[in-house]
Amino acid sequence: MEDKISLKAIANYSAVFAKKISEVFFAKREKINGPEILNLCEIRQVNLFVIRELMKTWQQESQKFKSPYFNYQAPEVKEALVQFQNVLSNHISISQDNFLPFLTKAVNQTIMLVMTPYDFYSNTLEKVGTTHLKVSDLKNEIKYLKINCQPLELLVKHLEEKKLEIIVGNEAFALLDHILEEVNFTPEDVDAYLSKFSKTISISAEMFYERSAEKRKPNRQEPISKEGKTIAEDFQKIQRIKDKLSINQKFMFTKMLFNGDFDLFSQAIDQLDNFDTLKQATQYLESNYRSWDKESEEYEEFMELVEKRFA
Repeated sequence: MEDKISLKAIANYSAVFAKKISEVFFAKREKINGPEILNLCEIRQVNLFVIRELMKTWQQESQKFKSPYFNYQAPEVKEALVQFQNVLSNHISISQDNFLPFLTKAVNQTIMLVMTPYDFYSNTLEKVGTTHLKVSDLKNEIKYLKINCQPLELLVKHLEEKKLEIIVGNEAFALLDHILEEVNFTPEDVDAYLSKFSKTISISAEMFYERSAEKRKPNRQEPISKEGKTIAEDFQKIQRIKDKLSINQKFMFTKMLFNGDFDLFSQAIDQLDNFDTLKQATQYLESNYRSWDKESEEYEEFMELVEKRFA
């Protein structure tokens, strides 16, 4: 099994990096405006993610407009609100304390997009709509992407060509899988972006990976010395398998274990998450998927997730 990305390491670095950038800028200024945000960081993607989060904040605030006296859903009112948003976007003014959370999240998202784009795609699709996904929402979500953006842009293009406004989440994942194969997608060079981050705070790719379970615990019956934790303590239970799957794992398991049937894979995961014991889960798998190669890495990785679900 491959080493896995450490979300904690990314979060820690993002906080330190954002704090440093923020302190340098606000040392001479009390507020930051839109043009300054767009030129704040050498990594343009960070700046664009800040703007995206600000626009999402505006959308959330505008959704609160409700009144027994005024019709905020009238086409003319909606159009006026859009124009108002456009004007407001040219008059951004944010203090350091209010700006820092936006910047920290933007750095975090940029590192995810650089280091593990497949997980970023998965998070984006699930965030926009777990069950039913609105194409317009997805389009708004990804229009700020400048790194590893081709797969999601092609996904939107395919959906628009089919004149779809809403798509089932599983169908979106399956279509994205097809797109990744079709274009033979290769993520952009990691080192080039990490070198830009390093100009502010030193960084390396190794910082963001945690060792795989096999490397971390060679024998589940033996204790490990690091921090005095036993293997049982380190092999922590997960509440739902579905919540722990990266998009890379979803594609891998679908292809290698479920014959490319994404719906079948999703149904199996939902069924496993509904069981109460490991015995029930293993009986279900043995009854329905006897042909699986139990020596394969995909099977071992899948079963590790199942075992963690009932640890």
